[in-house]
Amino acid sequence: MSTTKTTLVLGGTGKTGRRIVDRLRAMGVDVRIGSRSEQPPFDWDDRSTWAPAVQGVDAAYISYYPDLAVPGAKDAVRAFAEEAKSAGVTRLVLLSGRGEEEAQAAERVVLESGIDATCVRASWFNQNFSENYMVDSIIEGELVLPVGDVGEPFVDADDIADVAVAALTEDGHAGQVYEVTGPRLLTFAEAIGEISTAVDRPIRFVQVPAEDYVAAVTEQGLPADLIELLMYLFVTVLDGRNAYLSDGVERALGRKPRDFYDFAWDTAQSGVWNVKE
Repeated sequence: MSTTKTTLVLGGTGKTGRRIVDRLRAMGVDVRIGSRSEQPPFDWDDRSTWAPAVQGVDAAYISYYPDLAVPGAKDAVRAFAEEAKSAGVTRLVLLSGRGEEEAQAAERVVLESGIDATCVRASWFNQNFSENYMVDSIIEGELVLPVGDVGEPFVDADDIADVAVAALTEDGHAGQVYEVTGPRLLTFAEAIGEISTAVDRPIRFVQVPAEDYVAAVTEQGLPADLIELLMYLFVTVLDGRNAYLSDGVERALGRKPRDFYDFAWDTAQSGVWNVKE
């Protein structure tokens, strides 16, 4: 592995990106975080920021914001890959969405870019329960979502980061699509049940009709485009299409993926779900 050049991590402050940054820096890799607040800044909506961000970069991790499912994502990823190739980037790793046709279209763009590329195809993260808006609901003791009894192989963001780092720093991953999952299928109700056991207090999961959920989050002031994305992820992607396990973590790393049980207990010990006094 060469550490003489820089690795760009787009979304380097997000769930997977910051974990990748930490791992790369621990390995002695020079890292550039791609975000609007960094120098040089990177903004998916401002293409003038792309060339400075990829200047001198050897490898790049692509996490598209807000999601590869949104209109224009594939074209933006294609344009970024072209910019990266022109700048001499030799390796790309794309965070993709499991069960999302739009995400798979972006995968093809990256794999056909002429740069050694790897796709890490993931769906719902364990950390969605501990690092976003679901935290407050869990603390309050009730999570309300428009999700039924479909099984989801929740995957840990640490596993995703390990796979991405391997693809960014090791040979042998070019052209691979690693579909990563946890080792078990869990419904959202079962996942909440495991969190409830870990924190040793009751937490309810309540399924509501999609229209009721939309009305509630609209009243809370969520932007319409974010609501549309959430409904796509909750209603369309969680229709059962992802209710099976894949071996991406084991193929990439030679080990089993982290279990939700371990995530729940470790996170409970961190105190993030503690009821505030």
